[in-house]
Amino acid sequence: MLYWLFKYVLIGPFLRLTSRQVVTGKEHFPRSGAALLVGNHLSVGDWLFMPLLMPRRVTFLAKSDYFTGTGIKGMLSRWFFAGSGQHPIDRTNADAAQAAMNAGLEVLSEGEILCIYPEGTRSPDGRLYRGKTGPARLAMKAGVPVIPIGVTGTGDYIRALTKLKLGRRPEVRVMVGEPLDISAWAGREGDRAAEREITDELMRRIQALTGQEYLPDIYGADMKKRFDAIRESGHNLLDQPVDASS
Repeated sequence: MLYWLFKYVLIGPFLRLTSRQVVTGKEHFPRSGAALLVGNHLSVGDWLFMPLLMPRRVTFLAKSDYFTGTGIKGMLSRWFFAGSGQHPIDRTNADAAQAAMNAGLEVLSEGEILCIYPEGTRSPDGRLYRGKTGPARLAMKAGVPVIPIGVTGTGDYIRALTKLKLGRRPEVRVMVGEPLDISAWAGREGDRAAEREITDELMRRIQALTGQEYLPDIYGADMKKRFDAIRESGHNLLDQPVDASS
């Protein structure tokens, strides 16, 4: 109930009022049954706008910390993240990857829509980075349709929101791609080469949707570390060339 309350009463109307939304490829979104969505990740606005514009509930995997807080703040955190379609996973131990896999399988086994960001983190500069293979591994194990999805404009929207400059109503686009048929990789579950091939194909399809510059040899988390090091050195980020080997 909270999910639909957020979507149609508390958050959805505000987003619709303060932005212009464009949706393409909605015919590729499954009307029933489980499916795995894989998309780019620009800002916190991604998991607000995309579910708002899709006809079915979309679930995301979130840190369990959001669900275990105490006091009023903890209660509000649990209320918001549970109500907005988040599923808790423990990312703090050595079995974090398996915990995410188990949580994803649980959601998909219930016939739900699960969304995962293969980059593993928000893009530090708006570009699209190398995807991690977890979503491909999950799709092969669950045997569900895999649908690339691209979002643009959410970063601009969040920046305008924080500066209270929403008068021009920033445009947010959500683009749903054709499902990727992974039957070509049938029987290769657990094969890291197959997981990488599927992941790279999904990232190429996401890039085709969003038009982002794509850096297939660099992980977003590694680039964030590099940016942090540059900031600490006092240099200008714009003056630094991108080198996949560094």
